[in-house]
Amino acid sequence: MASNKPKTGTSSDAQDDLNALLREALPPQGAWSEEEYLWLTDRLRRPIEFTDGRIEPMPMPNYGHQILLLFLYRTFYSYFQQAQRRGVVVTSGLRMRVRPGSFREPDILLLCDRFDSRRQDRYWLGADLVAEIVSPDDPPRDLVVKRGDYAEAGITEYWIVDPRAETVTVLKLVGSDYVEHGVFRRGETATSVLLDGVSVDVTALFDEAAE
Repeated sequence: MASNKPKTGTSSDAQDDLNALLREALPPQGAWSEEEYLWLTDRLRRPIEFTDGRIEPMPMPNYGHQILLLFLYRTFYSYFQQAQRRGVVVTSGLRMRVRPGSFREPDILLLCDRFDSRRQDRYWLGADLVAEIVSPDDPPRDLVVKRGDYAEAGITEYWIVDPRAETVTVLKLVGSDYVEHGVFRRGETATSVLLDGVSVDVTALFDEAAE
């Protein structure tokens, strides 16, 4: 005899149903507004970037990524603590508007003056220095795409930490494009053009992430 009990759906079925509802309720890719993007990211609290009407979910960081991030943060934070400098540095999770219709979430954002008008609560309107740790899922995003975005935004210095090659690339803005200040490897010390005295021992950086 056939059972009259209603079928019990699996968690996978429920997720599929939820995804279908979200697809119907949310704008299609290419049609998102800035305010819709901000509304979504205010609620999801996960890394999502936005370019020309398209939302771009970012991969969740792994352990090594977080150790590299903390190393860089400590370096820049210590610089500002010395001699009571007025700058401010924050880590990923803060949105930055690079131009109308485009938001990024750099791994490190830094302003030389904490009272800079670009520092806002909901998102920043720019930075003096940003850093990205190259994602293994999409290296060209950090190496090429964001290089163009940050140059367009007028960000003076861009640090790219590549765990695969174990390099730290420091780019400085000259006119409307970046030029290499240096590509630093194990046994070398990465230095900043913008922040006199800031340096990172590349060997120590990658050794800490490998522990």
